[in-house]
Amino acid sequence: MSEARPKTNTGRLFVVATPIGNLEDITLRALRVLREVRWVACEDTRQTGKLLRHHGIGTRTVSYHEHNERERSGELVAALERGEDVALVSDAGTPLVSDPGFRLVGAAIARGIRVVPVPGASAVLGALAASGLPCEEFLYAGFLPARRGERRRALERLRTEARTLVLFEAPHRLAGSLADAADVLGDRQATVGRELTKVYEEFRRGTLSQLAAHFAETAPRGEITLVIGPPGEAPEPSHAGAAAAATASLPERVAELVRTEGLPRNAALKRAARELGIPRREAYQRLLAEGRRHG
Repeated sequence: MSEARPKTNTGRLFVVATPIGNLEDITLRALRVLREVRWVACEDTRQTGKLLRHHGIGTRTVSYHEHNERERSGELVAALERGEDVALVSDAGTPLVSDPGFRLVGAAIARGIRVVPVPGASAVLGALAASGLPCEEFLYAGFLPARRGERRRALERLRTEARTLVLFEAPHRLAGSLADAADVLGDRQATVGRELTKVYEEFRRGTLSQLAAHFAETAPRGEITLVIGPPGEAPEPSHAGAAAAATASLPERVAELVRTEGLPRNAALKRAARELGIPRREAYQRLLAEGRRHG
């Protein structure tokens, strides 16, 4: 995508994060922006209208969703080029993250219009923070495909991913997706976050197979965020693993985990570092130094 030089006589496109449930989860800056812009482009004018009325904001809204994105993007870019500020919002969270907005942002950048992010509530980060799973590195993978064959192929592409995974899922597909994930990825530790920040917020933790069995018996409702731990991730190292780590050097333990458990090298390094009680960065440096000595 070519990017034009920023213009000074155009409006600004604000990409505004809105609450994912609790209407209080919005920043003071976001409220000010929503009051000051000429237009609020929103996925559902009724949904955004509730938020604006709750905070006493009377800015005019215009619909912007997957079915009118092409046509409406041109209209909004024209407004921006007339010098009118526009705020882009989705029904919940940050626009463009599994929501419409990519076409409008791209068109604005191509015309030299300033795009301003206004960050806020995030289901991805909220679920990750409360999951109890590693947060240092993670991969957001959006929604899994609805059809089982395509879903399993998508999971297969993630099988060697050593980072924590964060996905969205529809309630009626959750049990099947959990079962497929356990089969394809291995029975990893996971957390299902449901209705985050809302009255019936719930976190359920366990292995993928345990969670699949639970939600097969108890059909979930509401918005679902699924967090899946890295390969070999467990709340505490096993006694066997600790004993093995105690009698092996770091490179030997990493090689053993790769050989016996099929872990990717990065995941094996994290596991070995945890068992040996040393920081991951230090473990990585040790492994590099060991390799240089034997190289």
